[in-house]
Amino acid sequence: MKRWKWKKITALFMALFMLLSLTACGGKTETGNKDTSETGGNNTNTAGEGNTAAPEKKIVNIGMTDTLTSINPLLMDATEILKYSTSLEFLPLVELNSDLEFEGMLATSITTEDNIHFTVNIDENAVWSDGEPVTADDVVFTVLKLASPTLANVSMALYAFEGVGDDGFTEEGAAEISGVKAIDGKTVEFTTKYEMALTTFENTYGRYILTVPKHILKDVPDEELAAYDWFNAPTVVSGPYRVTDVDLQHYVSYTANENYWKGAPKINKLNIKILPAAQLLTSLQSGEIDFVQQTTGNILQEDYAGVEALDNVTVNYGSPVTNQSIFFNTDSVSDVRIRQAVLYGFDRESILSGLLNGKGEIVDGFLSSAGPFYDSGLTPTAYDPEKAKALVKEAESDGWDSSRVLNFYVNSGDTTFTQAADYITAQLAEIGIKVQVNTVDLASLMSTAGNKGFDIMAVQYTYAPVDPYPDVSWLLSADGWTGFADEQVAEALAATQTTSDVAEIREQYLTIDTIVQKEVPMISAYVISALGAVNKRLVNATPDVYGSFINIQEWDVTE
Repeated sequence: MKRWKWKKITALFMALFMLLSLTACGGKTETGNKDTSETGGNNTNTAGEGNTAAPEKKIVNIGMTDTLTSINPLLMDATEILKYSTSLEFLPLVELNSDLEFEGMLATSITTEDNIHFTVNIDENAVWSDGEPVTADDVVFTVLKLASPTLANVSMALYAFEGVGDDGFTEEGAAEISGVKAIDGKTVEFTTKYEMALTTFENTYGRYILTVPKHILKDVPDEELAAYDWFNAPTVVSGPYRVTDVDLQHYVSYTANENYWKGAPKINKLNIKILPAAQLLTSLQSGEIDFVQQTTGNILQEDYAGVEALDNVTVNYGSPVTNQSIFFNTDSVSDVRIRQAVLYGFDRESILSGLLNGKGEIVDGFLSSAGPFYDSGLTPTAYDPEKAKALVKEAESDGWDSSRVLNFYVNSGDTTFTQAADYITAQLAEIGIKVQVNTVDLASLMSTAGNKGFDIMAVQYTYAPVDPYPDVSWLLSADGWTGFADEQVAEALAATQTTSDVAEIREQYLTIDTIVQKEVPMISAYVISALGAVNKRLVNATPDVYGSFINIQEWDVTE
């Protein structure tokens, strides 16, 4: 079987996608204040003409800590903020709910019998806000534009489909894609070049293809679509809201789609407010922010207790999915005994309890207990400094230079792990391994990772619980950050793509994580259960790692 050709840039986007340490520069503009001032318990707008009061206007603000590059679904990248802010207007085919089950959004089902041909059934009730039906032709049109070399979207990995080049694009001016066909008005068939698990298709394409209206955009040239101003205030949408105003650095404002085919939203006006993570606590306290979801709003670890103490807020710890991963450059740290010694040589449980108040878990390998492919039979390696010292001594007897200092790169924005890194360094010194911590900003860290200019590096990384394949297959390859390639790992990864049986896939990932535990190209320092928060005035809304916005049309305020 041909291995899925996930490109380095895709994997880098996936890493950035869930880096919870990212923060954005906040601020207010005149327009932003206009849209978000009627908040925090004062959500009734009584302005009107003459003596006639206008109807009640319900407004909700969502706090996020990353900036946007675009709200154009044809420029979809792997950042959560772009996906969620855009899918409020243009629905994905499916979405993950809080139980990590794929739930239909535009589609009622996605099926396959051979892991090559995937049938997508569009909901018969799905209509655009202008009353036109959402059709299979809309989906085909959207994929054709996503694969356009003129728009040059590098993030969608469309090279998996027949009729798309290995670079992910069609020929210039292509009018069709042989691997994406409308079977009838509500059915689309996707054909891949090689076998792919159903969960991989659903997570990679079902969640990220945000269908746009062909009847509105069909006459717009490809060279105009990337910067097409219509996307900043679209007139026709399939989702519960449509954008009315946007400042990519500071806010996105929405109004309800009263014609939403799943039911008109109860909240009239919605705002995404982009602000620094350090401001979330005070913004939740004041009521300026009503909702913070774990993957788009990074509540600082040191603020968890303060948020939990707020009388006006309900908190929810999400499933453990964000893995504080420590990667080895196995070309640089080539002696497996040194890598094993590092794994044995620092106390992960103490870090979890001391810095994260136990809100998370310890695992070996890539998978956490949140996902369907996790196998609890793999017992995490216990802290054993004596074993670590013995491994170092063995390596020294075979030529390991005990005076060598390993360069350990850490994201300076991750305040929790910068503390952990100092603790790890001290413990490793006790077993005979010298480490120099280098705290750098995220851009520098990614550059260092890409150039393999590190011995050890740490970064928060979310391996999608229902589809860890793209990240794991890249990371455990000669081209990936670790430089670690193993034939048995490659075979196990390939086997995950030839079946949709959860038990079979779980067995393959157990093989992979067992090899990782032994060969140690990476160490999971801990897996984070991140904190989400919601103002008590907001009902039917629960912040969770997945599924937070599926039922947003049912959100309401009690005041």
